[in-house]
Amino acid sequence: MLSTVYRQCTLCEAHCGIRVEVAEGRVTRITGDPDDVMSRGYICPKAAALLDIHEDPDRLRRPVKRVDGGWVQIGWDEALDLAAAGLRRVQADHGKDALATYLGNPGAHSASILAAVLVRRLIASANNYSATSADQLPQHLVALEMFGHFALLPVPDLDRTDYMLILGANPAVSNGSIMTAPGVRDRLKAICARGGRVVVVDPRRTETAARASEHVQIRPGGDAFLLLGILHTLFAEELIDLGALRGHADGLDALRAAVRGWGPDRAAAASGVGTETIVRLAREFAAAPSAVAYGRVGVCQQRTGTITHWLINALNALTGNLDRPGGQMFTTPAVDIVRLLELAVGRGEFGATTQRTTGLPSLNDELPVAGLADEILTPGEGQVRGLLAYAGNPVLSAPNGRRLDAALSQLEWFVAVDMYVTETTRHAHVILPPVSHLERSDIDLVLPAFAARNYIRYNPAALPAPKDGKTDWEILLALAERIGRGPLGALQNRALGLAKLFTTPERAADLGLRLGPHGPLRRGRAFGLSIGSVKRARHGIDLGPLEPRLPGLLRTPGRRLQLAPERFLREARALEAVEREQASAERAGYDLVVIGRRQLRSNNSWMHNSARLMKGADRCTALIHPADAERRGIGDGQRVRITSRVGSIEVPAQLSDEMRPGVISVPHGFGHDREGIGWRRAAEHAGASFNDITDETVLDRLSGNAAFNSVRVRLEPASGAQPPEPEASLASTVATAAT
Repeated sequence: MLSTVYRQCTLCEAHCGIRVEVAEGRVTRITGDPDDVMSRGYICPKAAALLDIHEDPDRLRRPVKRVDGGWVQIGWDEALDLAAAGLRRVQADHGKDALATYLGNPGAHSASILAAVLVRRLIASANNYSATSADQLPQHLVALEMFGHFALLPVPDLDRTDYMLILGANPAVSNGSIMTAPGVRDRLKAICARGGRVVVVDPRRTETAARASEHVQIRPGGDAFLLLGILHTLFAEELIDLGALRGHADGLDALRAAVRGWGPDRAAAASGVGTETIVRLAREFAAAPSAVAYGRVGVCQQRTGTITHWLINALNALTGNLDRPGGQMFTTPAVDIVRLLELAVGRGEFGATTQRTTGLPSLNDELPVAGLADEILTPGEGQVRGLLAYAGNPVLSAPNGRRLDAALSQLEWFVAVDMYVTETTRHAHVILPPVSHLERSDIDLVLPAFAARNYIRYNPAALPAPKDGKTDWEILLALAERIGRGPLGALQNRALGLAKLFTTPERAADLGLRLGPHGPLRRGRAFGLSIGSVKRARHGIDLGPLEPRLPGLLRTPGRRLQLAPERFLREARALEAVEREQASAERAGYDLVVIGRRQLRSNNSWMHNSARLMKGADRCTALIHPADAERRGIGDGQRVRITSRVGSIEVPAQLSDEMRPGVISVPHGFGHDREGIGWRRAAEHAGASFNDITDETVLDRLSGNAAFNSVRVRLEPASGAQPPEPEASLASTVATAAT
């Protein structure tokens, strides 16, 4: 008998609606759901890979513990008792901060992130880490300073804007990041179709840039200077208009003073963008009926990531495009995640603690992951001796991954909640594997808070979970219960008692829905949302377009928009130091800048065991401008060595004029060549890890976010490598495959 289950693909932030066809207990096909309220039938190749993950023989299905020579399967009670006892022992022997936690990116794609936060509160360590400080930490710091809460992240009102300026983002491939918007290619095309413009600022002619009205090929790290020049032009030509926020903002004069010295000529020299282009972009943005500037991971991962995102928000505000249709807006999600976080962890505090070894500041009880290896390897009080990791692979996602790899092998106790023996979890003592995505029900709580339109969606399980299987939620709550029984105190036990009220994600979500802005307390019993009404809506519930929410949403004193926070003004005055540091690196022989790149058939490190995603030409290549290759005697397809201060990798060269001269690009998430990993197909397509050459000392100057796109390198042919014959080159192979 054939049945169809409607749910979402939860592998990336787009969360596209899918139809999962099931016959005789097996999934036979996964296609896009044409009636989904957000994606309208769109899916990318990753959606079908949900089946690859489910059927993958390399996926762990029972807990394992490490023994000499490998792994042995054990039962759940033994595994959970063993895991929790080891975590408690580390804290009993060395103090509470000797146990660190790490939360990976996939956790935010599930309601189980709430359970992960609970476990953290029970552990009560200051050594908390996550993928945030390798990704979007600058945006959280800017949100805290300007809006009063680290999770108040505005998103583009993509479907109503007339002009979109995109900096350091490739949404045609990512389908939006901190901008849940499936089918972004069609949405960007629609902007142009209605007479608008899309301008992409990026050192590479990305898939998004190739479809845009204009591509501005900026120098890596030049975005802050470009924005300073644009803001200078707006002030100089009296194009400032805060619109509805006039009378609700502080710091306009201070911001004017901060950009006064950055005229278009100076900004052009520092950014690599022409003076005329800077002036024109400023005028176009101000003149558009509605406009939005949007920046993402490409600019977060720079030495000036925080300053750049501050200036992006300032540009939207100064032109009246913050909190208005077609501009940069805030969602009204079914579950008020900002309020929920406020109750659980507060509004966020910057610098409440600092890292023992590096002095890097915390934000919202997390420390930058760039310093985790130091915390493990440096003896002394507070040294990290144990780790609990949930759904993360920092060996491939944190800077200087080889050093972190070596550090993890020194831990006394390491527990991982993960489906695979990865480059990171191979060091664990116990691995607790959750069931596959298709075997669990869930409700999307986090990502609707950053969507281009308000919506809510329930995800029923497509297949029953095995009798001896556990979901992420069940594993984390079981760990919490065992940790709470230990010597951590009555406060933790009371928190655990409260958590037991929410034995499933649905029960927690139901309370959030009922208390939320679309619940019965606000909309009445007949129209308010509950878990029951959300479950009955098989294709999701459309809650309407984004609506103006300021100043009421602000958490700043007096609910005032802060245009010029003092710490940002201080950093703006120190921007010349960034240029001096770059010149110093060039003199040391590192004359190129390496940047990452996103790929549609990949998702960080954990999609490379899928046969359908990994087929075709090698994608772990170095994109190099032909002029840079020619100067070094490098041919298309030839293996090259890329060297930074911390190490070297070797990959095939792929020559392309889509790169700005002086810049090379290597994709993130490869490097499956470590011994002892458990995903065999990924090992067959090992590639090299971009983060084996990124430098843990190269950081966003304010937040401590890893500045992957500010690392300087040198490039040369690999020893003994010769260019292939033209007919066998990688470029010709790709061209043939495309034909």
